[in-house]
Amino acid sequence: MRQDAQTFSGFGLGLRREHYADFLAGAAPVDFVEVISENFMVDGGRPLAVLEQVRAHYPVILHGVSMSIGSADGLRQDYLARLRALADRIEPLWVSDHLCWTRTSAHNSHDLLPLPYTQEALNVVCDNIDRAQNALGRTMLFENPSSYLTFPEDEMAEWEFIAAMARRTGCALLLDVNNVYVSSRNHGFDADAYIAALPHDRVRQVHLAGHTPGEIVIDTHDRAVCDEVWALYGRTMTVLGPVATMIERDGDIPPLPELLAELDLARSLAGKAGVAVAA
Repeated sequence: MRQDAQTFSGFGLGLRREHYADFLAGAAPVDFVEVISENFMVDGGRPLAVLEQVRAHYPVILHGVSMSIGSADGLRQDYLARLRALADRIEPLWVSDHLCWTRTSAHNSHDLLPLPYTQEALNVVCDNIDRAQNALGRTMLFENPSSYLTFPEDEMAEWEFIAAMARRTGCALLLDVNNVYVSSRNHGFDADAYIAALPHDRVRQVHLAGHTPGEIVIDTHDRAVCDEVWALYGRTMTVLGPVATMIERDGDIPPLPELLAELDLARSLAGKAGVAVAA
């Protein structure tokens, strides 16, 4: 029997080494933490011990970067087994990954590579999601990518692909608002129309992050969320209602109070959108 991805309304941060002391003490005023799954898919050692101690204070989300759900040669059974062991040990709120591919049978790119939005690719992705969810015994969340190119073979828009994927597999969605904005700037589509077309009842979590502006906008996660993404988040929350919101920061990590100030802004915007926010 598969465990569904529960709804959870709250505001959280990624667990980063620079802030371990605050989280280990349970002193950070957040509702949850998110970790990169692959950093903890081990049998023991300090990272896993830290995560277990943090889990005693906060709910945890496992967020993967190398499942490679779009790989045509399927998923790695050893990867799924190690992820299942971690999930059973930590009992996370949910397990998530990205709508992308990262490897072939012989090579791992260590990057989140885009998919063509075709019926053939949709079939591959849905088969892989079914296998992953069955192996983990739980419904997964999948995140919309940031992208810098499109394929001439595309048969549908990204949001149509994601909606069909969720409908066919029963998976839930991690809506990265920054990624929608980045891709909309790079490809010239309407970010609000993208979000309006998604199945809102399948969204469980929202990501917010910074990016590097330019002729091509790059999703870098190394600076504060910009005003345009904050505005898009505010509009998005009017249609989503209560979901989990997280600030991502993977480079140029600031002191924890700076990230908490951004999280307070997210709470404020969600409240203005009519979402009930705990004091």
